[in-house]
Amino acid sequence: MKLLQTTVILLALLIAAGLSLGSPVAGGSEPAVHEKILANGLKVLVRLDQRAPVVTSQIWYKVGSAHETSGVTGIAHMLEHMMFKGTENLAPGEFSTLVARLGGQQNAFTSRDYTAYFQTLAADHLETVMRWEADRLANLVLDEQEFRREVEVVKEEWRMRSRDNPNARLYELLYATAFVNSGYHHPVIGWKTDIDAYTLADLEQWRHDYYAPNNAVLVVVGAVEPEQVMALAEKYYGPIAARELPAAKPRIELEQQGLRRVELELPARLPLLAMGYKVPSLPGADEDWEPYALTVLAGVLAGGESSRFSNELERAGKLAQARTSYSLTARLPTLFVLTGVPNQDGDTAEVEALLREQIERVRREPIPAAELERVKTQVVARDVYERDSMFYQGMRIGIYEAIGLDHRRLAEYVPRIEAVTPEQVQKVARKYLTEQALTIAELKPLPLAPGSPPAAAPYDNGGTDRVH
Repeated sequence: MKLLQTTVILLALLIAAGLSLGSPVAGGSEPAVHEKILANGLKVLVRLDQRAPVVTSQIWYKVGSAHETSGVTGIAHMLEHMMFKGTENLAPGEFSTLVARLGGQQNAFTSRDYTAYFQTLAADHLETVMRWEADRLANLVLDEQEFRREVEVVKEEWRMRSRDNPNARLYELLYATAFVNSGYHHPVIGWKTDIDAYTLADLEQWRHDYYAPNNAVLVVVGAVEPEQVMALAEKYYGPIAARELPAAKPRIELEQQGLRRVELELPARLPLLAMGYKVPSLPGADEDWEPYALTVLAGVLAGGESSRFSNELERAGKLAQARTSYSLTARLPTLFVLTGVPNQDGDTAEVEALLREQIERVRREPIPAAELERVKTQVVARDVYERDSMFYQGMRIGIYEAIGLDHRRLAEYVPRIEAVTPEQVQKVARKYLTEQALTIAELKPLPLAPGSPPAAAPYDNGGTDRVH
């Protein structure tokens, strides 16, 4: 699943005890968030939403595949699977069965930057899920037989998501070519040779290093009393000891010195071209407005039915499909990706020429004011729509906190998008969408075997999630 802020009252006595008082945090148009930091370092964030007697509880660990090193790629995702395999108090799968009996839903997902677990159910069952979520943080049992069985499950997931999906393989190749030293070099699910070589000791080390309360954020949204949530957090998470986290090694991405181009030949129904430009995200931008301008630029190019790609490429019959992908909430410098599928009688050379033409137009001509306002309205509307869901309210808070940003910065999103100017959009296009920062990956189809499944849509494999 792929695939995001003002006052906190602090009392000297509580600070000395390592706690901050649970208190509402105002943030512009963002609803209040109540915040508390337990003595063991766990941050607890609660947002009230009384529209229905429902609650979503999410725990975010500030670790994902980008923290992995060679030899254990995909281990973050592997541990996500094993978190459902029982504790000292629950049998494998029992937590999932319990949530289902309570009429709730639960899942988990691993991304490049974080791993999260969540449950959504009736608010009066919040204590039950908080109890057992804390239990698997503190008392997870890593059994060799369960581990070996689940490795086979992950291998099957790899076959479905990666080996048998040419478009996914192309995205893997794009990121592996664009990034040399960054943790974004390898896919979230990991390289197959690493999956084959996992040991239980690898898993235990990963859990020991990163699954600690001082490396986690608990987000609760729904029809709850903040004081009650804080008390439950103290009751179930409070006794879990903090641990010293491993020191992060510097993994600075090498400066790209020119165009990189790579080809992938696989059995596939359609060719696909992906163009990835290295760009900043919120945590590391030179200018704090740049990620917002890049977000608006993505909307100008492919932000809906009225976008340039839709009107000038797809409806005009020049391309079968054209898309963009960019996330301003990546923890590290990331890619601004353009993808295109040619018409039945076209080829990827034509796709590249048309996409480059669109980029050059943005670099050459400022976006007309009326077009820019329409795009900004669409971007803001999507953000507001997401807030209508308790789950996505929690997601937005969790993502910001997990990548190292204060959740209060969510309040900046709409005004910063609305403040983007035509000159800023043109400036980021000229600064970042350059030949020196570009990687191009091309899928060249080979003949398919009879009975092959239909072509999958292009996607950015920035995370994996599953129903447990």
